[in-house]
Amino acid sequence: MENKKEMRTWLDDFNLSHPFVIAGPCSAETEEQVLKIAHELKDSDVSVFRAGIWKPRTRPGGFEGVGEIGLKWLKKAKEETGLLMGTEVANAAHVKLALEYDIDVLWVGARTTVNPFAMQELADALQGTKKIVLVKNPVNPDLSLWLGGVERLYNAGIEKLGVIHRGFSTYEKTKYRNIPEWQIAIELQNRFPDLPLIIDPSHITGDREMILEVTQQALDLNYDGMIIETHIDPDNAWSDAAQQVTPTALKQIFVDLKVRKVDDVSDEYTKKMGKLRANIDVLDATLLDLLGKRMKVADEIGQVKKESNVAVLQNTRWNEILGKMILDGEQKGLSEEFVLRMFKAIHQESIVHQEKVING
Repeated sequence: MENKKEMRTWLDDFNLSHPFVIAGPCSAETEEQVLKIAHELKDSDVSVFRAGIWKPRTRPGGFEGVGEIGLKWLKKAKEETGLLMGTEVANAAHVKLALEYDIDVLWVGARTTVNPFAMQELADALQGTKKIVLVKNPVNPDLSLWLGGVERLYNAGIEKLGVIHRGFSTYEKTKYRNIPEWQIAIELQNRFPDLPLIIDPSHITGDREMILEVTQQALDLNYDGMIIETHIDPDNAWSDAAQQVTPTALKQIFVDLKVRKVDDVSDEYTKKMGKLRANIDVLDATLLDLLGKRMKVADEIGQVKKESNVAVLQNTRWNEILGKMILDGEQKGLSEEFVLRMFKAIHQESIVHQEKVING
């Protein structure tokens, strides 16, 4: 699969003056609920009304969606509001029903993207469709797996493709429900700059109070749109209550978001950015030089451990370093999340160097 300008055609055809928006409840619960939310969103920036019909839950016993009857509600909502309709599909049976009810936008969830067999089943079921098909990132941070899912659909002759960034699962406790791992989405953008990229702040945050913040971050990174879970009574929603906003709150988010220019070609801007980027280049080179020197010290440590027959990993020392670096990082304006990720990577590389020495 190669990047092509035509990948953006379906999005450009909306002719929007604002970011592309998909919104609606996490789950379709009742016909009344679906219709009421759809009517509240029809005269806003929302282009596609979303509602989960089938809900894959982490553990059995929870609400798993209303099934086919919900598609009837979406069809009625489309007739009454003119909004396009969207829902998640996880297998060929879902695809068959969604197409029968003329659902306009289909997306593949994170638990499905992670499975190449499931992705191929969906690609076969969607062969040649003219519907818009979006692929959420897999639950684990694997860009190749994400792009592999998109490629299967692309090879099935599906032209209207896009991706949704909904964050990644982690065993660590963070402020996010699913950590963004922005660098993975940025790398995807670098490889496929014309493949529409949509942020899912609802699933990244798991907290309605953080949705504006994460959506703004995404727009600042040139994302094309957003998919935000919206409910008339979020606190009593049948699924994912904490991450849903009201239609009124959603419209305020639209007001508060700042959509920035992709670039500026003025001489003053170019001069300022050239100077700052040159400074960054020098600092990056210095960082690499320091890291190289640090690894040489790690090699020497490995030699000392080898001579004394001491294990590579020293947990007490590592925890002392980490705690100190988090505090020092905060004083320099660096987030705990960044400091943790950076020093874990450095620590892992140090271990690799020491193991080579000890086992060499």
